[in-house]
Amino acid sequence: MDHNHTAHPMNQTFEDYFRCPQGYVRLAVKGNLSENCGFFQFGPGTVGYGRCSSFSPSGSPRGQLHDAWKDVKSSPDSVCLPFDLKEVVENLRLERYTPDCQYGTPRNGLIARIYYALRPLFPVAFRRHLQRAYLRDWHKIPFPSWPVDSTVDNILRGSMQLLLSAQNLESIPFIWFWPDGASSALSMTHDVETATGRDYCETLMDLNESFGIKASFQIVPEERYEVTENYLDSIRKRGFEVLVQDLNHDGRLYNDHAEFVRRAQKINEYGRHFQASGFRSAVLYRRQEWYPFLDFSYDTSVPNSGHLEPQRGGCCTIMPYFVGKMLEIPVTTTQDYSLFNYLRSFSIDLWKRQIDLILEQNGLINFIVHPDYITSGRESRVYKQLLAHLSSLRSERNVWTATPGEIDQWWRQRSKLKLVHGENGWRVDGKGSERACVAFASEKDGKLVFTVQHSQAELSVQQLHPQ
Repeated sequence: MDHNHTAHPMNQTFEDYFRCPQGYVRLAVKGNLSENCGFFQFGPGTVGYGRCSSFSPSGSPRGQLHDAWKDVKSSPDSVCLPFDLKEVVENLRLERYTPDCQYGTPRNGLIARIYYALRPLFPVAFRRHLQRAYLRDWHKIPFPSWPVDSTVDNILRGSMQLLLSAQNLESIPFIWFWPDGASSALSMTHDVETATGRDYCETLMDLNESFGIKASFQIVPEERYEVTENYLDSIRKRGFEVLVQDLNHDGRLYNDHAEFVRRAQKINEYGRHFQASGFRSAVLYRRQEWYPFLDFSYDTSVPNSGHLEPQRGGCCTIMPYFVGKMLEIPVTTTQDYSLFNYLRSFSIDLWKRQIDLILEQNGLINFIVHPDYITSGRESRVYKQLLAHLSSLRSERNVWTATPGEIDQWWRQRSKLKLVHGENGWRVDGKGSERACVAFASEKDGKLVFTVQHSQAELSVQQLHPQ
C-alpha cells in the first residue's frame, strides 16, 4: 500500500484528526454538490451541515432529515461521501450552521448592546433574572446536542469505519489523541471576574493543589480590578497558568470589526506583558474568522454546545482544532455560573454526565469555574466535590490533567508527528514521539474500537458511533 500520496483537502481533514498514514485515507465527493448548505443526517443521531449531492439538505435541523450514510458509495479504491468532509467539519467547528450563532447579528447584538449599556444600573439579582429570561428557551434548541455534542467526532469516526469496511481492513493505525496513552484529557480554567475573585485566587490554588490539579487563571487586563506584577507572579510561580481574558469585559469585543482590531492590538500587548500564550473572550463571545488579529498560540472561548451561553451555537467537537495558526481548545462542560444561576443546581450530577459522555469518546474535559462564585457556601462544597471526582478520574480512568497551555503544546507536537512502518511494525517519529502512542482503529460488532499500545500495557476503549 502506498502511504505517501498527496492528500486531497478532504483526506487532509481526516488525517489531521487521526494522524494516520495517508495511504489508508481514500475519501472523495460523490457527484455534484448542492448550491445551498443545509442539515442532513449521517447515521442515527448525527446531524451534519453542508452542501450535499444526491439530495437537497434541509434548512432546519428539526424533523426528519435525509440520512446521507445511505448514499455513500464504497469500493477498495475510495469511499465516496455525498458531501465534502472538510467543508462539513469546518462548518460545524466554525459555527457556520446558523447566523444566530454569530454575535453581532440583529437578534443577539442589539439585545447585548442594550444590556451592557444598562448593566451597571442593575442590581445583581435583577441581572440574573434578565439572563434567565433571555435563556429560557435553551432546552428547545434542536442543534447542537445537549449536554455534549460530538457531531464532528462522529462524522470523522464514521468515515474511519467506512474506510475499514471498504478496504476490508482489520485495523488502521493512527497516533493516539493524548500523551502517554491517557484515555482522555482534563483542563480546569478559572475566569477572574472581580476583585473578590482575584483576592480568592491564592486560596483557590491551595485547594486545587490539594487535589493535584493545576489550572489556568484568565485575567481581565483593564477596568475590572488592579492587576499587579506580584499577583501575576503569584500564579506563575506555583505552576499555574495566566491567560488574558478579553480587554475590559464590557461585552463589546466583537461588536465592530474596526474596534475589534484596535482592541486586539492592546490585548496582544497585554498577552506579551502577562507572558500569556492563551486568550479567552468575556462571556464566550466570539467570531472565529477574526482570530488572525489575535497574537496568541491558542484560544479557549468556544463552547462545545452553547445552549446556556448568551451567544448560542457551539463547535460540536470534544477535541482541540486549529483555526489558522491558532489552536482552539473548546469549553466542553457547563460553566459554574450557568449551573448555579440558570439551572439552579448545586450538585455535580450534570458535570458527571458530561464527563461520562466525553470519556466515551476519549475527548477533552474542559471546565470554567469562577473564583468569584465559589468562595463559600453551597458553591464551594460543589467545587470541592468536583475536584474529588476529577482526582479519582485521573487515577482510575487514566485521564491526563493538564493546563490549557500544556494541551496546546501537545496538540501542536502531535500535529507534526508521523507514523513510520519498520521491521517491528508501526512507530511514531518526530519531536515528542517519546510521549506518543500508536493506536489502531478497528470495527467490532458494528462499532469503532480503538486499541492503544504503550510501554506499560495495552488499553482498549470501545467508541460510541452513530452507525
